[in-house]
Amino acid sequence: MDVLVADAPALPCTVATDVAVIGSGIAGLSVAYELASHGRSVVVLDRGRIGSGMTARTTAHLATALDDGYDELARVRGADCARHYYQSVAAAIDRAEAIQHAERIDCNFRRLDGYWVLAPETPASELDEELNCCRKLGIPVEDCIEPTPFHVEGLVRSLRFARQARLHPTKYLAGLARAIQGLGARLYADTCVEGIRQQHDDMVVTTTSGHEVRAADVVVATNSPVNVQVAIHTKQAPYRTYALAAKIPAGALEDALYWDTLDPYHYVRLQPFSAGEDLVIIGGEDHRSGEADDGAQRLAALERWARDRLPDLREVTHRWSGQVLEPIDFAGFIGRSPGEEHLFIVSGDSGQGITNGLVAGMLITDLITTGASAWEEVYAPSRRIQKNIGEFISENITPLKNLAEYLTASEIASVEGLRPGEGRLVRSGLKKIAACRDRGGNLHLHSASCTHLGCVVHWNSLEQCWDCPCHGSQFAPDGTALNGPAVSPLTDVEKPAKLEAAA
Repeated sequence: MDVLVADAPALPCTVATDVAVIGSGIAGLSVAYELASHGRSVVVLDRGRIGSGMTARTTAHLATALDDGYDELARVRGADCARHYYQSVAAAIDRAEAIQHAERIDCNFRRLDGYWVLAPETPASELDEELNCCRKLGIPVEDCIEPTPFHVEGLVRSLRFARQARLHPTKYLAGLARAIQGLGARLYADTCVEGIRQQHDDMVVTTTSGHEVRAADVVVATNSPVNVQVAIHTKQAPYRTYALAAKIPAGALEDALYWDTLDPYHYVRLQPFSAGEDLVIIGGEDHRSGEADDGAQRLAALERWARDRLPDLREVTHRWSGQVLEPIDFAGFIGRSPGEEHLFIVSGDSGQGITNGLVAGMLITDLITTGASAWEEVYAPSRRIQKNIGEFISENITPLKNLAEYLTASEIASVEGLRPGEGRLVRSGLKKIAACRDRGGNLHLHSASCTHLGCVVHWNSLEQCWDCPCHGSQFAPDGTALNGPAVSPLTDVEKPAKLEAAA
């Protein structure tokens, strides 16, 4: 399933452009495509390979159905906000369809129905409230009671959302990258941004290589924004989600999108694979990032859930996880960075990153080219959290709990017993050390303090990285920052003469 999105060099020198886009996932490349189509010169930068970030891990549901429900969005932010949100995501799916057709991108795009299926463990009111809200808002949805395509006896109730869609995400990105380059935009990989500042009338993006990009406008599309310390990160929380792909006979499952009403919920779709056979992609088992290191067990639970419902399921071909950022008031953060005129951000994907990334392409292009967008207020990064205060407090307790770890006991007294692929937190005096042995057997010792705001990182054995549970930063075993908001690597430490174990 791996697809090379684009073969791009590192930034070789200081360059000038109209717009610098940081991040080359669905949001960054969508923004670049729309702006280049409007005649703007564009430079795209990514700290890794083009298109190799979280978009490469998505299950690619393009949905107008809202992850948290329109009834919740309307309750917290009002009916007008909910209507505008629906209009934006419907337009985003239309835009993906138009782009893949115009640019002849072979990405398995297809319009599908989406079904929000009532799980036996949840009450019917889960669907009743959403159905009533959608009808009041004028959002097309149909109440269905029919046999389920899953192996469950009897009739099952669901809400059907028409004209949803799916695509192969990296194939779409590859086609989009070709189109962007055809429009004159420049793509640079392996280029880590370390700072953004305004200098006279220019925005200046500085990189760790010492080169700069000078632009009129800058768009930060790095999943979690690297340009702000606090303003956005207190309004969203990082969650890890798990997915697998397994073979299934063609026709064994209706080609549609499926979500159930459990919390965390499961999500299912098909991916064309070969003659007579499809892949079914199943996701779920979410948890707050850094608060569990049981990825293998969660993937096993996901497979059990799938096999209980899909008796024709064959061998599992792929297993992976990804990270989503859950906004506290249910809509992402797309627009001007708080307090900035020429600096824009995209974040808060809430498990709907493909759809939100397409919205970002249109919304930010409107802001840059015309100064306004009909959806600006829905996604404004500077908005206040006026309701849902309980959720705001709950999600922001994590940094407080995490900082208390500096005073807790070590998990092990010595790093010598670490096996390849294992990581632990150890203590030397009052210092917390992130100790791991990579799969090649090499020992790495770093400060356990995330270089964003100092939270204690936790080992992720499935992904072989250190996760920050506060704001979603990730670090490789050698300390390299893999995912924002952190930019700098974990600080190296010398192996202490004695690693103390707490009494």
